[in-house]
Amino acid sequence: MRRLALLLFGRRARRRWIHLVLGGALAMPYVLVGSVVVGPLVGSSDAFGSLPLELGSFAVGLPLAALTSPFPLTRPMSVAAVRALCGIDGDRLADGPARTRAAKGRTAAWFTLHLGLGGIVSGMSLAVPPFAVVLMVLPLFAGLRDSRLALPGFVSRPWGLALAPVVGLATLLALAACAAGCGALLARWAPALLGPTPEDRLAAAEARLADLAVRNRLARELHDCVGHALSAVTLQASAARRVLDSDPEFAREALAAIEDTTRRTVGELDAVLGVLRDGDSPGTAPAPTLAADLDGLLRRTRAAGPRVTAEIGVDPANLPELLSREAYRIVQEGMSNALRHAGGCPEVVLRIEAADRHLEITVDNRLETTLASRPGGGHGLRGIADRARLLGGTAQAGPAGGMWRLHVRLPMKGPV
Repeated sequence: MRRLALLLFGRRARRRWIHLVLGGALAMPYVLVGSVVVGPLVGSSDAFGSLPLELGSFAVGLPLAALTSPFPLTRPMSVAAVRALCGIDGDRLADGPARTRAAKGRTAAWFTLHLGLGGIVSGMSLAVPPFAVVLMVLPLFAGLRDSRLALPGFVSRPWGLALAPVVGLATLLALAACAAGCGALLARWAPALLGPTPEDRLAAAEARLADLAVRNRLARELHDCVGHALSAVTLQASAARRVLDSDPEFAREALAAIEDTTRRTVGELDAVLGVLRDGDSPGTAPAPTLAADLDGLLRRTRAAGPRVTAEIGVDPANLPELLSREAYRIVQEGMSNALRHAGGCPEVVLRIEAADRHLEITVDNRLETTLASRPGGGHGLRGIADRARLLGGTAQAGPAGGMWRLHVRLPMKGPV
């Protein structure tokens, strides 16, 4: 008995009943239009004066509802109502308007079914409760028996009058059962009629891939700008501390480099995090490039103590912007690896040159100061490989002649 009561009057049943009443409310404009059509056809000025005319208006209104269902907001609104009121897992329903012919046809079927069942249940919900209440109190109020309420004929007999409350209660239970059944039917058909089509699933998968690509790019940018800054600042502070008494001038230069590094990193971090905002402000710092920022990168790296030799065989100003930006990040990560895993003051050799319409970047440093000598690393090298692969290039890293060599080869789109 408790299970039956929950089935008919539980929270889920009540919410689905509300969903049906919502369908009935949406059906009313179409029924009114149907009454305008049905009334003149039968020669009646009041299409709501009899039950057959009301049903006729309802029957004419449903096809009109199906014709208006391709409206773009129909499926999103229907899905939102089903998620909120029918207890259906949101992943089983599609997001956004129906775009294909098959999806529009299924949306039309759902909209018509919802309005049809909702109109029936709404009409019953308006008519049945007053009728049932009158039957239930009929034995207590003799005046009701003499009124013009069009009561069933059996209530004029003694046995009918005694059974009237039972009939009234049964009528209410029948209404609840009808509403629960219609609600369960809509809940069962919702995933089939409002669920994602193969095209919707493909679009969702592409959106997830795009989101993952953005997340990976953000992680790569954060690793490069913040990781390099932390490594450089750590070594610059360490170098300044060691020579604070013996070489105050170098210590001042190191502190100035720390200030410059942190200031630039804050700007770069703001540029990276701007992707996560609703919209970037015009003042967001631009991404660094070889043409604009290579000299500063080398200066800050040298301030940390290592001896950096740079052999630049190409004019960075002539490089395409995308290539210049990604090449800067690659050089930055190469320098960062040498700094982060150095056992002292390493010597780093940077070569940037053009060969066979490719930009070649090589970073050499002593083998014992490399990432290979420290466990748990490798994120920066994977980031370099990802950047090179996205540009159609290659990246190699490993020992070569007693040195650790990072060699990256990137195709150039324009002349150098």
